[in-house]
Amino acid sequence: MNAVSTLPDDLDDALEASLGGFPTAELTRSVQTLIRQYREGFDRSVPALSSEVAVAAYAGYRMPATYSAVRAALRQVALLAPGFAPETQVDVGGGTGSALWASSAVWPSLRTVTVLEQSPSAIAFGRRLAGHAPAAAVREARWQQAFVDRSAPAPVADLVTMSYVLGELSPAVQEDVVGSLARSAAMLVIVEPGTPAGYARIAAARRLLAESGLHLVAPCPHDGECPIRPDQDWCHFAVRLNRTALHRRIKDGTLSFEDEKFSYVAASARPWPRAESRILRHPLKRKGLVTLRLCTAEDGLADRAVSKRQGETYREARDVVWGDAWPQFNDT
Repeated sequence: MNAVSTLPDDLDDALEASLGGFPTAELTRSVQTLIRQYREGFDRSVPALSSEVAVAAYAGYRMPATYSAVRAALRQVALLAPGFAPETQVDVGGGTGSALWASSAVWPSLRTVTVLEQSPSAIAFGRRLAGHAPAAAVREARWQQAFVDRSAPAPVADLVTMSYVLGELSPAVQEDVVGSLARSAAMLVIVEPGTPAGYARIAAARRLLAESGLHLVAPCPHDGECPIRPDQDWCHFAVRLNRTALHRRIKDGTLSFEDEKFSYVAASARPWPRAESRILRHPLKRKGLVTLRLCTAEDGLADRAVSKRQGETYREARDVVWGDAWPQFNDT
């Protein structure tokens, strides 16, 4: 996946302008509250984005990371399904529109996009940001107030996305929502934080999608049981994003970058070519040797050593990064 991610200039400028009307100290306090909620869990009886300042803080704090993670996941889907050119999208629990921008960046074919979000403040903020987008699909997106629960009708679209939402739902509702989405999307992509808990939610969703008859597209190279045991490890990936001055200021941070870790699953109503294996960790590179930790279709978890004697394969191994697909090869 991309080593470094940056927000589109139009989104970055729109965020800067929209957050400029709030005192930095107030935004920082709200960001600290959000960080605590992400670490300790959300109170499901209280909307997370219940005020304008909370929405602004969320947008400044989370949009760069969410955009980067969703775009990285969608790029992997696009690489494996080059004939997939969605014209319609529904983003479930879309917040201020991160996935809307990310999807448009990956698929210029999008024409009609609907964002479903329960917070009126988030809808208003996201609509203002979208008005600055160069892509018509983003500018003209439909924003609808809707609750993500078992009573919500299944959205029908070429592409359905849901990012960083499952953790705000009870386990029973998570299962119902995922099952509903599985019945309606030509392509469904779910993204969660790259934590053990986030991966557990993705693993449960993955299992349900496979049982529903959908074909797993990414990151998995197979439809079988995940070989990773949640009590020992978790499947996740990472994207590095450049922090803007505003991003550093409201997070009270000093580094010019941060690494967003995420877990995801993509499933389709039709089969697409799959990666034969997926790189699960940073490749270990030594002089004349690269070792890859892989999830494979046939052998489950496996370590593959690629030596300089393998010529072009070795040169390719030197260039791959954590999260990339990797073809099977003869390493004898």
